[in-house]
Amino acid sequence: MASDLVLNDVTKRFGTFTAVDDLSVTVPQGSFFALLGASGCGKTTTLRTVAGLEEPTSGSIWLGEQELTGLRPYKRPVNTVFQNYALFPHMSVRDNVAFGLRRRGMKDVAAQVGDMLDLVQLGGFADRKPAELSGGQQQRVALARALVNQPQVLLLDEPLGALDLKLRRQMQIELKRIQTEVGITFLHVTHDQEEAMWMADTVAVMNAGRIEQLGPPTEIYEFPASPFVSNFLGQSNLFAAEVVGKSGDDLQLSAYGERFAAPAARARATAGHVWLGVRPEKVRLTEPGQQPPADHNWVRGVLTDTCYAGVSTEYLLKTPWGQEMSVFSANQSAGEPLTPGTEVVVHWYPSHSFVLQRPDGHGEQPAPQYAADPLGVAP
Repeated sequence: MASDLVLNDVTKRFGTFTAVDDLSVTVPQGSFFALLGASGCGKTTTLRTVAGLEEPTSGSIWLGEQELTGLRPYKRPVNTVFQNYALFPHMSVRDNVAFGLRRRGMKDVAAQVGDMLDLVQLGGFADRKPAELSGGQQQRVALARALVNQPQVLLLDEPLGALDLKLRRQMQIELKRIQTEVGITFLHVTHDQEEAMWMADTVAVMNAGRIEQLGPPTEIYEFPASPFVSNFLGQSNLFAAEVVGKSGDDLQLSAYGERFAAPAARARATAGHVWLGVRPEKVRLTEPGQQPPADHNWVRGVLTDTCYAGVSTEYLLKTPWGQEMSVFSANQSAGEPLTPGTEVVVHWYPSHSFVLQRPDGHGEQPAPQYAADPLGVAP
């Protein structure tokens, strides 16, 4: 049978604070699975319960037919790579990687250690000390030390958080390559949305100790399940709207006196009060004097700010009803960005819209609500 990692109704409390709230999830064998969320959402506590560093208040954890709940950490077929590397500074790279094998009583470990250093592309660094390595190289040593023990599951706790942006990108590619080569289940905890989407086969977005949405990165990004997910995994423009009818495969919506359309297939609610959403990069901006296509959704506005980022420019505009809207415009020409105060029309294909449920009376654009952690123990 496949050794899937299964968490059944796992709850973890610290006093009166619930860090993980009745969480059930299956991590398929051989997958790259990411737990994504802000500080305090319970993702690291979840990982620590799998590692055996915390025991759940209730629920059970299984790896295939073996129950892990209650087992000491060293008896679990898992290893953890931490953000701070946790290397032994007085040992060579070779001895750091061999540490776990020798602790288990194995003597002839040279071949295994050499193969693992080659896997992480550090074959020529075996005799160096950790202080002689860069941050990325130290992280590779920590990875090799964990993998050489041949765990069934590798736990990654914000492993790239201490690296600079360029090095982090390189390590993301390396981690994905290594996971593909070794075929071990990777359970990766991160608050970095791009990192999760870049590497993981499956992403679980956590909030307040629960999973709000789980699935492939493209599915979660293109069709979020809630306002929280839509604004945590990327950005979204959300408009308070009402469904007023249907035309073919599209819902007809009314918002602030304007009419919009959205596919019924991309709607979490098809009647009553809803949020009409569109991602900023799906929106196009027309310069003064131009008209948007007749079949597009469109909004008039006045630019309030611009942010030039090389590849694209982010425009902020104020709508007639006072809401701020974000537009990402690709810099395809060498011209200067439009200036604040310019009156524009922004538009998008109705098929790029999505619709979320909106409780009655909720008319303001929601912001992501991150779980508070009064004890400071559940990042």
